[in-house]
Amino acid sequence: MNKKIRLVHSIHFKIPMLFILLLLVSLQLIGAYFIRELETKMISNFDSQMSLNAGFLEKTLQPTLMDDDAEQLEVSVQTILSDFTGANILETQVMDEQGYIIGINDQTLQSLIGTKSTDRDVQQVILLDAPSSYQYVKEDTNSRVLKIISPIYSTDNTGTLIGVLVMESNIESVYSQMSQTVSIFLNASVVAIIITIVLAVIISRGLTRPISEMRRQTANIADGDYSGKVTVYGADELGELAETINDLSYKVKDAQETTESERQRLDSVLRHMTDGVLATDRRGKIIIINSRAMDLLSISQDRAIGQSIMKVLKLGEKFTFRQLLETQDELILNIPTDDQDTILRGEFSVIQRESGFISGLVCVLSDITEQEKVEQERRSFVSNVSHELRTPLTSVKSYTESLIDGAWEDKEIAPEFLKVISTETDRMIRMITDLLNLSRMDQGKQELNLEFVSINELVAHIIDRFEMVLKSEQYRNKKYKIERDFTQRTLWVEIDQDKFIQVIDNIMNNAIKYSPDGGKITCRLMETHNSIVISITDEGLGIPRKDIGHVFDRFYRVDKARARSMGGTGLGLAISKEVVQLHGGKIWVTSVENKGSTFFISLPYIPMDEEDEWG
Repeated sequence: MNKKIRLVHSIHFKIPMLFILLLLVSLQLIGAYFIRELETKMISNFDSQMSLNAGFLEKTLQPTLMDDDAEQLEVSVQTILSDFTGANILETQVMDEQGYIIGINDQTLQSLIGTKSTDRDVQQVILLDAPSSYQYVKEDTNSRVLKIISPIYSTDNTGTLIGVLVMESNIESVYSQMSQTVSIFLNASVVAIIITIVLAVIISRGLTRPISEMRRQTANIADGDYSGKVTVYGADELGELAETINDLSYKVKDAQETTESERQRLDSVLRHMTDGVLATDRRGKIIIINSRAMDLLSISQDRAIGQSIMKVLKLGEKFTFRQLLETQDELILNIPTDDQDTILRGEFSVIQRESGFISGLVCVLSDITEQEKVEQERRSFVSNVSHELRTPLTSVKSYTESLIDGAWEDKEIAPEFLKVISTETDRMIRMITDLLNLSRMDQGKQELNLEFVSINELVAHIIDRFEMVLKSEQYRNKKYKIERDFTQRTLWVEIDQDKFIQVIDNIMNNAIKYSPDGGKITCRLMETHNSIVISITDEGLGIPRKDIGHVFDRFYRVDKARARSMGGTGLGLAISKEVVQLHGGKIWVTSVENKGSTFFISLPYIPMDEEDEWG
């Protein structure tokens, strides 16, 4: 697919812009130098002309200023100033050696004759006895003025200061001429730029036309179309390049067909592999990933291709890519997913040429999550069984040794020791019986003796039995209370009565064990549209949030020390879960820590009419 080139990135734009920029830079340099030199020359010429005018006027005024007759002096000076004319001269003033105005050419300012000049420039020239000149902008006309202040000396040998000449001339005309010159230069530059653009566009078209054809052909080659040919416009370098592209088109077509057949074979192999496969380049970037690997890593092909294998497999904190290339060991990877962590076995192999150059790495991923889970459960099961059996066996061994050592002769101690041995033996028998039941359930060998039972009467019978137990000597001071909340409708379900009684017994025993003195245990029986729900609520210690998901695991205890002290094996709820699931039901728990827990049992239920019951 051809990517559209923006105008600013196109050669059609760049070549004219190159010519224009070169011309602009040249015009800028030439114009800056030309205008600067012209301005300097014109201002210098104007200064020289005004200096000559001032010098001429000084020579004319020197004899007059040496006259001692003051009245005649003012008349003579004013006559000289009136007769003196010059282009661009705005105002001329003559002061004596003390700064008093004795002549001025502006008829509107004749009232100033005889007054002392307040011009600081005049005072400075009289004080320093040196001429001065500068430019300034006249406020009333907003035009630039050249001001010359020149001392006038006597013609005798003393060279005494006899007066000061102030001449102001309009230099704005010089700058106007400069502006006109700059305008002419800019107009010529615009015409030159337009001509340059036209020529640049013509030249760029001549260059880019064959280049555009080459680009189209190479884009077609990239898309798999090798049928087109580039037109050769000349015998220059572009013509040779066009011929090379045409030759390349044929060679790429043959290579592509060969590569495509090999790729199809490789894709077929990878697609039907049961293991995940990833291949990288020599920098560790993934270039191949099959469907199985994407499923195992929960990543799409677009996200995986181009990514570092260290990042995808989350190995960046343990290894560098170089270490992975050097070790080539089998690694166990723990990949987190939304549901649960996936455990993978990664086998790595280096892709190496005959020359020894390493061009990449291949990783084969195998899902060993279930194997690791089974192995972990096996280790945990062995550890838990060993621990659970060790405690009663230790007690039995200790008391037996005490009896062997002579305690059997003590009529008070011996019965107690034998009672403990019997209790611990019963505990081991119960645990082994529970383990055998679980084993049968795991193997699918546990059979249910199903019969239709009134669940109302069965649960009531179980609660009656526990109420009798709570009235026994053992619980006489505990003041436990059991409340019932049953539906009035008689509910008939098909269950294994003995096994279901075991489930309710396990939950009720736990409720009594973990309830405080005087605690209330509430048993409810309700009916929904397709199930029966039994709930048992206690006011005990409750279950922490982090433990709720594990209470039905085998040998799992929230409070291990307290559970063992109360004689629990950690298998009761696991067996209850298996039994309920065998009946097609569900069991779950909700709990608030330090407030109590509620266990729910849901059994499938189909309402029966009286005709169904009695046939």
